[in-house]
Amino acid sequence: MGRQSALNFRNLSVGGFGFVAISGDAFPESLRQLDPFGEREGFGSFDQFRRHERIFRRHIAKCNGLILAAAEFIEIWDTEDGVPLIDGNSLRAAGQFARRSPIMRLMFRRLSFCVSLCFLWLNALAGAAEPRPNIVVVLADDLGYGDLACYGEPNVHTPHLDHFASEGLRFTDCYSASSSCSPARTGLMTGRTPYRVGTYVAIPFLSPIHLRTNEITVATLLRDSGYATSHVGKWHLNGSFNLPGQPQPNDHGFEYWFSTQNNCLPNHKDPYNFVRNGIPLGRIEGYGADIVSREAIDWLRETRDKTKPFFLYVCFHEPHEPIATAPEYAELYAKFPDPAQRAYLGNITQMDAAFGRLMAELDAQGLRDNTLILFTSDNGPAITRFHPYGSTGPLRAKKGHQYDGGIRVPGIVRWPGKVTPGTVSSEPISGVDLLPTLCEIAGVDAPKDRALDGASILSALEGGRIRRTKPLYWQYNRSASKMKVAMRDGDWKMLAELDAPAPRAGADITELQMRALKQANLTGFELYNVRFDVGEIQELSIEEPKQFATMRKKLISFYREVQNENPVWPVWKSPRYEQKRIEWPEYKALIKPPK
Repeated sequence: MGRQSALNFRNLSVGGFGFVAISGDAFPESLRQLDPFGEREGFGSFDQFRRHERIFRRHIAKCNGLILAAAEFIEIWDTEDGVPLIDGNSLRAAGQFARRSPIMRLMFRRLSFCVSLCFLWLNALAGAAEPRPNIVVVLADDLGYGDLACYGEPNVHTPHLDHFASEGLRFTDCYSASSSCSPARTGLMTGRTPYRVGTYVAIPFLSPIHLRTNEITVATLLRDSGYATSHVGKWHLNGSFNLPGQPQPNDHGFEYWFSTQNNCLPNHKDPYNFVRNGIPLGRIEGYGADIVSREAIDWLRETRDKTKPFFLYVCFHEPHEPIATAPEYAELYAKFPDPAQRAYLGNITQMDAAFGRLMAELDAQGLRDNTLILFTSDNGPAITRFHPYGSTGPLRAKKGHQYDGGIRVPGIVRWPGKVTPGTVSSEPISGVDLLPTLCEIAGVDAPKDRALDGASILSALEGGRIRRTKPLYWQYNRSASKMKVAMRDGDWKMLAELDAPAPRAGADITELQMRALKQANLTGFELYNVRFDVGEIQELSIEEPKQFATMRKKLISFYREVQNENPVWPVWKSPRYEQKRIEWPEYKALIKPPK
């Protein structure tokens, strides 16, 4: 059951009495002085209880008809592995035998008393056991590593996220699962590198690419274990969104969903493409972040089953294009002459304000203390010609690249009583770590019938180190730079090219692309120590030949493993549905984006 206190329950029947077998490693304080059979000695711990097995043996196992039942009863308390062992048929048989004899009925009352004692222990432990936490994952869209004040941006106003960071743990080496939208979200949901799953690109509307039914998401695992689940905001894990033929958010574990396929259309202002639980909603007044946070708050207040813990996955559209920013936020940056800069920074503040309202609602409902919250981004900043102002801080490149500017993102966790407020960790973590981490926290078994590429980061949340069995891995064949594949192992990072033609710009699926997926080899390797060279400036393959050889071997092995598993999609030509419906701003940026 992971790090949570837990009990194992098994419903049984003893002579017509309801009975629950329990196992655990705690014994309630209320039973310390209890002496059920007139004995002078009490028992206050599990070990002490085991020393008092003779009490049960003496007072229960007094005739052959109950010896077996008593032995199996005691076996419940005598397990080393936390699994209760009991034969219900034997106990039922003992109960039936007891009914036929007055003497045996008397003896069975003693056994029944022990059953009652079990109930007493069960109730005490159930009251003391720590409940499973609520979980909120908040994902920004194209937010750069350097786009928040708490990550070094001097010009932006992000008071709510900055305060949130002061209350939790801020990761300096947090990575998305990919340098592009849909693949990154695939890694978050499945714990698997996106190219293993088949999510190779940002999925256009009507594309055949989708998160397949046979993939298991963290939402499905949590829902099946008793969590209420909800997705609000950008989905981007299928092409046939809200259409037959591909799984929808509810098919991947979300009981409630309020989603868009990709971006708000025609932009962040008054979007018309939200769908709630399969029903299109038409035009909604307001801006994207406000609409998303309002829906999340309404779900928390009105819709969720409040008898269950919950998993809420909030996916803002900000600051992804097509940006539209409310005047009240753009005006905060009136000192900047470029309207594109005012809009971009204001868009981040717009998201920050929506995040603040969501946090305030959790507090208002008294949910803060038992809610784990992760805030992160799906990839680095786009730095487009419309708004060329996203920041990667000291990192190299941007969205779509395998250098850290494309994949290293903000990552902040708050979990009162578990995470030390105002702390910073340089432990590398990734989006693929979400599933194994939440499984451990919630006491859910992670899938064992497939390769998982992440690791639980629970130890890092507690100030320790993560035990990984695999390096961190990224692949994006459409990368704008030559490097298409990357791997980080400790302080070392290696990148590699593919010996295949680069895919053409656009969203089409071609036979050439699919052939490259299955046949391309790695070449042109680069090596960096990103602990000391965060900007990936000094290439070290010549200076560090042993490290280069070790990393190269590992990367080729990982790449081949993924290549052998990744699926091939049918050839498809994009109708450019979204591009034909976007409304771009009237202003023009005063600068051009860097190449």
